Amino acid sequence: MQQSHPKFFDRDALLKCAKGELFGPGNAQLPAPPMLMMDRITDVSSDGGNSGAGHIKAELEVNSDLWFFPCHFPGNLVMPGCLMLDGLWQLTGFNLGWRSWEGSRMAMGVKEVKLVGMVHPRSALLTYHIEFKRIVNRRLKLGVADGEVQIDGKPVCQVKGLRVGLARA
Repeated sequence: MQQSHPKFFDRDALLKCAKGELFGPGNAQLPAPPMLMMDRITDVSSDGGNSGAGHIKAELEVNSDLWFFPCHFPGNLVMPGCLMLDGLWQLTGFNLGWRSWEGSRMAMGVKEVKLVGMVHPRSALLTYHIEFKRIVNRRLKLGVADGEVQIDGKPVCQVKGLRVGLARA
């Protein structure tokens, strides 16, 4: 039952998930560093959020040593918007695995992406907020969600219709 699952996951737990050890072999995994786009998951549910379909929140400590800063626009260092989107996809798939749903995670699209700010090396804390709008629990497990990325409390990326599925090979 989801209520007995932890709601907080530190960096070690996220690395365990990347190795396929958190939800079991062949099930939802996070990517390994450097593509792992968060340091910790701070809250996760299967029934939270405004629609009652679940939510997930996570954080990334921003510093100038992050791998993408030196190569994305040398001289004007910013976090690529596609990595913010990937972080949202990663967390959406994590939530499905956390629900004990089986299958490999795959990003299946997004309806709308708005980049409304930038993440610079001098920023401090990036936060992800995802709210599920619809859940499909059939042969293909599917989460449809809206999400937002904030830097130091200010929005930088907003998405609608984020879709992630789990499918068995």
